[in-house]
Amino acid sequence: MMKLRIASIAAAVLLAGAAALFPAASWAGSCCGGGSAASLIVPKYARSVADISFDTEIYHGFWNQNWTHTPDPPGSDLRQYRVNFGFGQRLGRNWQASVIVPYVWNVNQYSGLSSRTNGLGDATLNLWYEALDDVSAWRVRGIKDLVPSVMIGPSIVIPTGYSPYDDIASSFDVTGRGFYRVDGNLLIEKTIQPWGISASLSYGTYIERSVNREYGKYVEPYKKKLGDRTSASVSLSYNYFIGSGGDTLTPSISYSYLNEADGRVNEADDSSTSFRKQAVGGGISFSGTDRDWSVRASWSHAIREDGWGKNFPTTDIFTVGVRYVFR
Repeated sequence: MMKLRIASIAAAVLLAGAAALFPAASWAGSCCGGGSAASLIVPKYARSVADISFDTEIYHGFWNQNWTHTPDPPGSDLRQYRVNFGFGQRLGRNWQASVIVPYVWNVNQYSGLSSRTNGLGDATLNLWYEALDDVSAWRVRGIKDLVPSVMIGPSIVIPTGYSPYDDIASSFDVTGRGFYRVDGNLLIEKTIQPWGISASLSYGTYIERSVNREYGKYVEPYKKKLGDRTSASVSLSYNYFIGSGGDTLTPSISYSYLNEADGRVNEADDSSTSFRKQAVGGGISFSGTDRDWSVRASWSHAIREDGWGKNFPTTDIFTVGVRYVFR
């Protein structure tokens, strides 16, 4: 039973940050993971953007394979802290690329065991094509005013973090999944002042790899592939203009959905890694008149009730961040 519980905790560490939905005003020109949890968007008027954010993820329990939620035992204190470094560069009129690299600290107290580890998390590379531009409108006068911005593109997750297949002592030490993953991403945003709405959809597949070590111990080699991942999110925001100078305060609310299908071990189905999670969130951001600097804070909350998730931890994720746009 203890091994199963630790496995659930390990899943949280490995997947930390992936389930969070950040408000639309967080990363992009109008919007960490921005309109999507793993993207950093360069505004149309800019040539590049730099971003740094800090996450605190606090664990409260988990959903088992039967969708039942169980709280952590008294005295447990499981946390992960992350600093996320992001940089995006415009490559042309409608093309841009970005990179996001997290650094992770695990601080755990569970059943009398204490653990503190740190290291790089898994990095993400993104390439975006801006298929349609959103013309922000104050009043709908025709079909043109209803056209949203649409961005599409691939991303790749690079396993730069410590995974169960590296030379680590326990599941409390992991900071990454240990697999490459390729995603296809869609981001849709629309602003009709003062309201804004964004929706994102991603579908990803992991690249199969050979495994010959688990938590530092060598095992008989086998082939492993995690299940395909589907994630979706939607957020609603309101732009509140302060005074006559153009400073903007933007509160938002959000909903996110994350699912991974069964994996494969030596071509046989493996349900132990599949999971599902739903979360709600809220946030607020502030940007100045020139939109060069902006700051933000957000909260993502996994719903701690039966039926809202499967084989996944329930956490609260608190994020603060700042970005700067280069024109």
